[in-house]
Amino acid sequence: MDGKKLKEKLTFKFRNVWDSINDEEKEELFELNEDYKKFLNISKTEREAASEIIKKAEENGFKPIEDVINAKEKLTPGMKIYANNKNKAVALFVIGTENITEGMNIIGSHIDSPRLDIKSYPLYEDSDMALFKTHYYGGIKKYQWVSLPLSLHGVVIKNNGEKVNIVIGEKEGEPVFFVSDLLPHLAKDQEKKSLGEGIEGEGLNITVGTIPCGEKDLDERVKLNVLKILNEKYGITEEDFTTAEIVAVPEGKARDLGIDRSLVISYGHDDRVCAYTSLNAILEVEKPVRTSVALFVDKEEIGSVGNTGMHSKFFENVVAELVALGEGDCNAVNIRRAMSNSRVLSADVAAAFDPNYPQVFDKLNTAYIGRGITLVKYTGSRGKGGSSDANSEYINYIRRVFNENNIIWQTGELGKVDQGGGGTIAYILANYGMEVVDCGVPVLSMHGPYEAVSKADVYMTYKGYKAFYLA
Repeated sequence: MDGKKLKEKLTFKFRNVWDSINDEEKEELFELNEDYKKFLNISKTEREAASEIIKKAEENGFKPIEDVINAKEKLTPGMKIYANNKNKAVALFVIGTENITEGMNIIGSHIDSPRLDIKSYPLYEDSDMALFKTHYYGGIKKYQWVSLPLSLHGVVIKNNGEKVNIVIGEKEGEPVFFVSDLLPHLAKDQEKKSLGEGIEGEGLNITVGTIPCGEKDLDERVKLNVLKILNEKYGITEEDFTTAEIVAVPEGKARDLGIDRSLVISYGHDDRVCAYTSLNAILEVEKPVRTSVALFVDKEEIGSVGNTGMHSKFFENVVAELVALGEGDCNAVNIRRAMSNSRVLSADVAAAFDPNYPQVFDKLNTAYIGRGITLVKYTGSRGKGGSSDANSEYINYIRRVFNENNIIWQTGELGKVDQGGGGTIAYILANYGMEVVDCGVPVLSMHGPYEAVSKADVYMTYKGYKAFYLA
């Protein structure tokens, strides 16, 4: 065997998606990403994302699990069911021909993203300016959030129980908000600090107004004028902030990035890009062999805690209800079998190699923009701390599924071993004995106010997730 044939037989390189698809697939790729941009624009918070997911699910024949329980329906293959967890997390199920105790094919993503949360008693006046105090959410670089146009999204529960939805700063002509930065002329001391210390958490206060109300004999007239405007528009008072969930996020729409329009730049790719692709994939599943599940959870950015995070019993409880609706006995053993026999893609983004910062990546073991869906065998930090570390047998199973369906895929790690690390929901699902591996879209500028992904990777991730559901 000559050297060239020997090389072809023994060596392996990951493919570029753009080199591997035809014109018809390329057209489908661009159409999918136009829809993805629309999803991003209306899903800037976990509440908004959950609402859009449920809307799309209902349009495609999914019905709430409460209706199935109340009607005492039995599970039948092809049945489409969803469960809503406090309007912040959602699980979609397409019932398979196999009994659910044989296990499910689950794709789990999260729909929360780093942001600035408005504090419970936020509004104050200082030096004829009204500001909101904030508490940053998730892993952010604080200096990135100053001098940046922001919009406000959230809900306020009034004293009478009425829920008021608030979105300010997204429509043309609406005001926006920002956190001021220190001018460079006076930043001598600030510039001596590290990047992490240059902007303090308590300094991320959002400017909301400067016009005083007309009553000149009152204190805090600018604050009062802001409250007056909010009361006239939304009927809320200052006390209502104590029950509110309002967040500040970068304003504006998702846009094409690059002269060739090959990328999408937006707030919130992490992890709505995996949520969107898994949603689209399950909407096209009709009657799988194994029950297909798209799981969308909250609070991943702060440890998956709380009653809407992956650590909650929400998913386990819903599976118990489905076991009860099936043909077998609803007992603890069958519930555990349904969970432990399941296969999972922990759908979260991967760190894409960035040529501006090559020093933090292992170039042989990192994900690249445009090379498709990424398998991340383990996450964690340094010595794999906090990682579930998928086994060889399961990685090989996923590889075969992708290869047999012509899915362009690659492998990756977060970065060089001693640089740091991160985690996903993989380890939580692995606690049930499920086979789990992280699998998602490579992202540039992860956790920045604006992140970038390749349209090619979005498309191939959608195709990969669909292949997994049908495997």
